[in-house]
Amino acid sequence: MRVLITGASRGIGAGIARRLANDALARGETPHLALTASRESDDLTAMVAELEEQGARARALVGDMADPASPARLVEQALAFCGGLDGVVSNVGIMAPGRLAELDQADWDRLFDVNVRGTWLLAKAAYPALKASRGSLVNIASMVGVHPHPGSGAYSSSKAAVIMLTQQLAQEWAADGIRVNSLSPGMIHTPATDKMYRHPEVAMRRQEVIPMHQIGQPAHIAGVVAFLLGEGAAYMTGQNLLADGGFAGSIMAHISGLPPQG
Repeated sequence: MRVLITGASRGIGAGIARRLANDALARGETPHLALTASRESDDLTAMVAELEEQGARARALVGDMADPASPARLVEQALAFCGGLDGVVSNVGIMAPGRLAELDQADWDRLFDVNVRGTWLLAKAAYPALKASRGSLVNIASMVGVHPHPGSGAYSSSKAAVIMLTQQLAQEWAADGIRVNSLSPGMIHTPATDKMYRHPEVAMRRQEVIPMHQIGQPAHIAGVVAFLLGEGAAYMTGQNLLADGGFAGSIMAHISGLPPQG
């Protein structure tokens, strides 16, 4: 298994790297994983060391996805290390909360540059390698790309664009044997959201509205990504899977007067 994972220094990206490495090693394979981040960090270095200690081959790559030249360069470096690509996971994404009426254009542009244009350019650069391997692309979107999140600035719009980009790529690349799917996480406890979940009341109120009554972990998302990249999803393309503990589908349960749910 040869996979490029963006935004892989910690959180969901790191969880995906761990899961793919563990699964490949369990099959008796030596996985080659190219892990990217926007800058060098102790987290990225430690992630590579952890994977290599387990028996995987891993390489740290650095590039800002807001730079239009970065995606192609990262793919080129990943190909040099991996010798090809069986999968690409576009996980990198940024947020800049704000109400649209007051949002700065610079914040809107940066989110679309990283979350949407970066995802497209990464896919475009990886296309020849994925065609050669009849591989798979997984884009990490968000449940707020399906349901609007007031005050999220351009984030909801950008993730909705990622979902449509995924569906269009899936249609255009299906004949080449490339599967393209997206995964929309719900409320996940990561280093980026840890400050919020340190408030017991916030964590409790969020758990209460999730039908499964638990906040998701990176490992939950990693398991779905492993499925989408694997043979079990060999006849799936153009799909957006929600991994949110049932939250997005629970809106009717919050209407007063209906029977209690869950």
